[in-house]
Amino acid sequence: MVNQMQKAALSTRLGIPMIYGIDAVHGHNNVYNATVFPHNVGLGVTRDPVLIKKIGEATALEVRATGIPYVFAPCIAVCRDPRWGRCYESYSEDPKIVKTMTEIIPGLQGDIPGNSIKGVPFVAGKNKVAACAKHYLGDGGTNKGINENNTLISYNGLLSIHMPAYYDSIIKGVSTVMISYSSWNGMKMHANKKLITGYLKNKLHFKGFVISDWQGIDRITSPPHANYSYSVQAGVSAGIDMIMVPFNYTEFIDELTRQVKNNIIPISRIDDAVARILRVKFVMGLFENPYADPSLANQLGSKEHREIAREAVRKSLVLLKNGKSYKKPLLPLPKKSTKILVAGSHANNLGYQCGGWTITWQGLGGNDLTSGTTILDAVKQTVDPATEVVFNENPDKNFVKSYKFDYAIVVVGEHTYAETFGDSLNLTMADPGPSTITNVCGAIRCVVVLVTGRPVVIKPYLPKIDALVAAWLPGTEGQGVADVLYGDYEFTGKLARTWFKTVDQLPMNVGDKHYDPLFPFGYGLTTNITKY
Repeated sequence: MVNQMQKAALSTRLGIPMIYGIDAVHGHNNVYNATVFPHNVGLGVTRDPVLIKKIGEATALEVRATGIPYVFAPCIAVCRDPRWGRCYESYSEDPKIVKTMTEIIPGLQGDIPGNSIKGVPFVAGKNKVAACAKHYLGDGGTNKGINENNTLISYNGLLSIHMPAYYDSIIKGVSTVMISYSSWNGMKMHANKKLITGYLKNKLHFKGFVISDWQGIDRITSPPHANYSYSVQAGVSAGIDMIMVPFNYTEFIDELTRQVKNNIIPISRIDDAVARILRVKFVMGLFENPYADPSLANQLGSKEHREIAREAVRKSLVLLKNGKSYKKPLLPLPKKSTKILVAGSHANNLGYQCGGWTITWQGLGGNDLTSGTTILDAVKQTVDPATEVVFNENPDKNFVKSYKFDYAIVVVGEHTYAETFGDSLNLTMADPGPSTITNVCGAIRCVVVLVTGRPVVIKPYLPKIDALVAAWLPGTEGQGVADVLYGDYEFTGKLARTWFKTVDQLPMNVGDKHYDPLFPFGYGLTTNITKY
């Protein structure tokens, strides 16, 4: 597909190659059989920039394997309210952690040469991809976490919380920056000339190109597309260089042409945009290598990349509770037992494990989405062959009591979602999660594994639970979960988000005056394996 488009572009008068981009936000997540890495909410827990860079390198190879040279990643939002449907795309509520995770950019693009001028984009050849820091600016700070809403914060607050990762991205040579749908103090970011041209381009000396979000300029007005000529003028004048127009692109071209002809938008603004887009294309080597390199095809879902993902899963797990008393820890679990129960809607569900932005935009439950290892399969592969593993998605109390299980693993959490569809004011786990916990953990010793894009309400069930693990959205490599549950590796993850007691406390972030969490930022127990 990309080659066909490229062929068409190269057959035009000037023969300028086109640039095709894809949402590879946790691996090459739109493509069947690709390695799906944990979502950013889990990766922030690792606090491991070396690992993040390896994920970037692997993702670049898998994206290039399908002929694509550009990714709309990383999302460097600082999610300040877990009610936001995109919170799992954010590494942390703490700008310092988000800043260290920009190390994914040299993974995707290659290491910028030491003598490089600050702000100049860099892509190291045809095994690398152009990256995109998004969404500029303040996307994670909206009121009540409502997607695309208004971020109410002072200028200093905006710069100290939401800007730091952009400084680092630009120093690391990020090629493009995507503008946020959200507003800052009532002004749409897609129309904010001060922050796009004034700050990003002039003050930070960003020399790559600025891209709108999908239909981003349409949404400058409410309702969207209500005054398209105004939207084109406001967006382009603000400093956006490339406009994402998913459907009626001739309307955009005609309107922009009309405005330039009538001196509404000066030709100097067009020259700036074109120069920036060409600069990125030259830097990427698109003029020399416009077509896909078929020799990279074997990189998609390769064993090496799946091993990196499995390591990321292990390092992103957070142990929140281990034993009703610390003297009687449940984890690590024994591999050799007579009979164990695995329960919960998320235990045998690869789609839930991967979350949104996987094959489809909203993600999809079930096991026919792509290929990988469910947590249930991982448990079966890890325990001693003599251990009988019984799987029952939602057993009643009688079932649990009638078999003599040694212990249970209950895997529950959220269903898949992306963007606005994930906005939630109650942050409850999906049914029948709570009743599964009650039925199983009320009867036998259990570890609850939460597969979720953010902290969810867990406090009411905590007394019944022996051990609690936050697994976030681990992706295709569920074996990483079993690796740690069974003690082949220790728990090392520390919360990169505050875990609330009740949703009434939100927003609540580390450093706030009334900070009273269930589990504080930075919390995470360890299992010292040598002790057992």
